[in-house]
Amino acid sequence: MKAQPKILVVDDEETLCEALRFNIEADGYICDTALSAEEALGLPLQDYDLILLDIMMGEISGIQMANILKQNERTSSIPIIFCTAKDSDDDMVKGLDLGADDYITKPFSIRNVLARIRSVLRRTGNQSAAAETAEPEVLKFEGLEVYPDKKVCLIDGHEVKMPKKEFEILCALISSPGQIFSREDLLARIWPGDVVVLNRVVDVNVTRLRSKLGEYGKHIITRSGYGYVFTV
Repeated sequence: MKAQPKILVVDDEETLCEALRFNIEADGYICDTALSAEEALGLPLQDYDLILLDIMMGEISGIQMANILKQNERTSSIPIIFCTAKDSDDDMVKGLDLGADDYITKPFSIRNVLARIRSVLRRTGNQSAAAETAEPEVLKFEGLEVYPDKKVCLIDGHEVKMPKKEFEILCALISSPGQIFSREDLLARIWPGDVVVLNRVVDVNVTRLRSKLGEYGKHIITRSGYGYVFTV
């Protein structure tokens, strides 16, 4: 059996790095993080099977770091996925011209990132047997585990029962930590077929959800005037 693929996340948003690390490890990989290109370049980069790389960082940008990697014989073949808030055609072209394997624009969902990682590793032959045969996708934060496909939520290994709407709100929030969802966003996403649903319905469901999550309920934060966000 092949060893677990080792992934490096390079991004100057510490909260995002930690959220990605938790979920990448839960998906069956080894994951390290670096908060700058400078920090990342001090690591044994040749040991990694894939790098998730932000473009807008400090003195050395993601584009510059990718260029350094591609010019080094020991790191030139490492797959790179750019994760960035920039979405112009020029940025995408620069990244792809350097040999990037994929490009994800922020804000993105954790589920999307995990799917892209699996796809790139399969394509480059670095996917481990363990990851290929892993359980269905899990969104994880510490002892909180959410299985979107199986419709199951676990806290410290114990299942927490909740209605469909509450579960869908939890999936939306935990799959994009740090992203604010307005009440209108959640209504459109979770009650798309209903003709008339008051904003208050979202508040009631979030309140019930918080109470069922125990200590993890405090990670669902209300941003007054904006909406709700899951923080890590």
